Amino acid sequence: MSASADLLKELRIDRNRPAQSSGPGRGAIVGIIVLVLIVLAVAGWFVFGRNAAPQVKTASVTAIGGGNGAGSSVLDATGYIVARRIATVSAKITGKVREVMIEEGQRVEAGQVMATLDPIDADAQRSLSAAQLAAAQSDTARVQAQLKEAEANATRLAALVKQQLVSKSQYDQAVASRDSLRAQLDTAQRNVKVSSDSLHISDLGVDNTIVRAPFSGVVTAKAAQPGEIVSPLSAGGGFTRTGIGTIVDMDSLEIEVDVGEAFIGRVQPKMPVEAVLNAYPDWKIPAEVIAIIPTADRGKATVKVRISIKSRDPRIVPEMGVRVSFLEAAKPASAVQTKPSAMAPNAALAQRDGKDVVFVVAQDKVAQTAVTLGRKLGDDREVTAGLSGGESVVLDPPESLKDGSRVRVENADAGSSDK
Repeated sequence: MSASADLLKELRIDRNRPAQSSGPGRGAIVGIIVLVLIVLAVAGWFVFGRNAAPQVKTASVTAIGGGNGAGSSVLDATGYIVARRIATVSAKITGKVREVMIEEGQRVEAGQVMATLDPIDADAQRSLSAAQLAAAQSDTARVQAQLKEAEANATRLAALVKQQLVSKSQYDQAVASRDSLRAQLDTAQRNVKVSSDSLHISDLGVDNTIVRAPFSGVVTAKAAQPGEIVSPLSAGGGFTRTGIGTIVDMDSLEIEVDVGEAFIGRVQPKMPVEAVLNAYPDWKIPAEVIAIIPTADRGKATVKVRISIKSRDPRIVPEMGVRVSFLEAAKPASAVQTKPSAMAPNAALAQRDGKDVVFVVAQDKVAQTAVTLGRKLGDDREVTAGLSGGESVVLDPPESLKDGSRVRVENADAGSSDK
């Protein structure tokens, strides 16, 4: 019984003894819970509240004007330097090259000898034609001498017939002989003309063995060497030489660029252009639109534009890459704008309360901005007031978009997801 009583005493709670701490206090636990709730709230805003903002596409505004009155770019494009006058020079006949008198980079003048062919056959033909002409001329002289004698004989017999000293038949025979010789002389003279023409043709054959420059230019390729056979009849086939060399008229150089169909409306004939060669990026070359070729490339959706170069310089050579900027016409000093204008896509324009506005993106919010519109430039529109170059505007803004609305830029989200 005593043992049981001792056990019961041990189980009795002593309310006068202070309680012992066995873990963290209630205040610390409450603080942890509050901190977790705050983290969850912030994460929920990023996941749900931030994504609730509409996703939009944006485009950058381009500055197209300034206060100095100079023309400004409305479109940039790339192209190449091309020659409108270029020729692969060859002989008119088939022959063996005897001498080549050109080298790459050499300047030649119109009519200058570039090469010669072996003239043996042409010289032989010319000698034959010259001999035939000499024979025809000798035959003509012979007939003329005979005709002179026949005419004298006929005249003499005519006087004797009147005196009845000779018979009429003798006189008639003399007249017939004279007329026959006149016909022979006419034939001989025609043979002389034919032989003379034949000699002229033979001279052309000899001249065809000499290859001359058709116009002044610079040799860009030397295609033949002495001893080779050249023939214009085999153009485009096999490895047969078809030319002596290629010359380019450097005064005919111009620029060809392909402009996208969507932007061709910004380009006009006689429009000023500023060109920059890839080889000389600090050199700005004045140019001007010659023509817009009235056909499009369906594969590339482009239209070809020809541009003339106003500055001639030996540094400009065919097939060079070039960047061009199509400029608006420079305005007179009295019409110079005090502030630069800008160019914005038509898709960025919207109507709010009867006014033209755009929504400018700054960080993740938009600012509704009233604008003053100018000319139409293809798919873009000139903005004379309200925008500056470099600003970002919303494309196709929805009706629900208001000033101060939060947005998510589609390009920015795509870029962040790739990282």
